[in-house]
Amino acid sequence: MDGEKRIALDPRLSMIAEMVGRCSSYADVGCDHGRLGAFLLQNGWIDRAVLTDISAPSLDKARALIRLLGLKERTKFVVCDGVDGLDEPVDAVVIAGMGGTTAAGIVERGREKLGDARLILQANVAIAELRTRLGSAGYRITDERIVRDGRRHYIGIEARPGAMALIEREAVIGPVLLQKRPAELGDYARFRIRVAAKALEGARKGGDAETAAALEREKRIWEDLEACL
Repeated sequence: MDGEKRIALDPRLSMIAEMVGRCSSYADVGCDHGRLGAFLLQNGWIDRAVLTDISAPSLDKARALIRLLGLKERTKFVVCDGVDGLDEPVDAVVIAGMGGTTAAGIVERGREKLGDARLILQANVAIAELRTRLGSAGYRITDERIVRDGRRHYIGIEARPGAMALIEREAVIGPVLLQKRPAELGDYARFRIRVAAKALEGARKGGDAETAAALEREKRIWEDLEACL
């Protein structure tokens, strides 16, 4: 039963859970093991969860966990691509643990089904692209957070329906992070400088002038920010 096993989350999933917060219902796109949904249900932060995954075996892992915890009656499981199988309105939709290009595509293709739901996004790469495409899809970024887990940094983004146009600096760093400048931003800036420098070296060696120019701009943006912190 529910009380026999308590779900604990790693720093990345804890950040996402806090950004979902307390609401009536949420959907988790690409839920994999289902630990996030289990935590939210178990702690009473949400009343109902819709857990989706493109992989039936992955969704079976989530189904087994939810059944073990006695939360099956409050959970719906859907095998689908993106939000294709979302047939009921929810308050929040989590799209996390994938690349920014993939996450942006899910939002764009599923814009109608997403309705007025808040989006909680966590992309591992192409975060600037994700931010830019959110604006083009009719969303504005309302919150951003950073968490560190071991040697990795993760960015959480909350977006709501609305208008947004970002300049390059805002797309790279994040409009809310630029405004709030949390304590973790300095470490993250130094990390992004190292990543950009390594990628820039590879682009130059490969003779990719266009990519090299973009990486130079990104590295300079992070260096300018780090100097101000």
